[in-house]
Amino acid sequence: MTRWMAKYTVTESVKNLLEEIYHRLFEEYGPQHWWPGETPFEVMIGAVLTQSAAWKNVETAITNLKTAGFMSPAALREKPPEKIAPLIRSAVYYNVKSRKLKALVAYIGNACGDDLDSLFEKDAAQLRNELLAVWGVGDETADSILLYAANKPVFVIDAYTRRILSRISIQPENDTYSGWQSLFMNNLPTDVTIFNEYHALLVHLGKEICRPKPLCYSCPLSNICQSAVA
Repeated sequence: MTRWMAKYTVTESVKNLLEEIYHRLFEEYGPQHWWPGETPFEVMIGAVLTQSAAWKNVETAITNLKTAGFMSPAALREKPPEKIAPLIRSAVYYNVKSRKLKALVAYIGNACGDDLDSLFEKDAAQLRNELLAVWGVGDETADSILLYAANKPVFVIDAYTRRILSRISIQPENDTYSGWQSLFMNNLPTDVTIFNEYHALLVHLGKEICRPKPLCYSCPLSNICQSAVA
């Protein structure tokens, strides 16, 4: 296949290429089983803790919260931030994140009385707006909660996604979070499973292969990547 030589927006060419990327990555790496949380609430906690943190460090923090008996909205609401912060130290910015967790569980209590099934019955757009109104929750965190905890068909955009697609020379006209998200959601079937796997596969590729200094020789996308190094 020849390399793509232009930046694409929402066209049939982009649709085909995004589908090609997904199928190649899935064939190469298989199902990612992501997000590795035992409960929807744990996924929500992980979505906050993973901000600017490596996942292995988030896992340590989650284990500490579980061991201390803090892995519930009610338990976290009862504890002051200074009791939470030491447990999540491995996730970096732990003082700020302890306050973010407090804000999140306050919202959960007010919005649904800790009944997440009830919370997740809300329309995706309404729930997203509510999450974005919570202190410490931005676009990526809100969409991670929507996709991985609430099973809503919302595509998550992160730095790995932007890096990989930019190197292949696919970019939205509007270089914003919403612009990147629309690029995927306008060109892929609206399907929770596909959005879940695609995002996880891009994260895998970005962490292992398409690094700041890429390992192009082992990349399954090298012959469709404008930036691939021979």
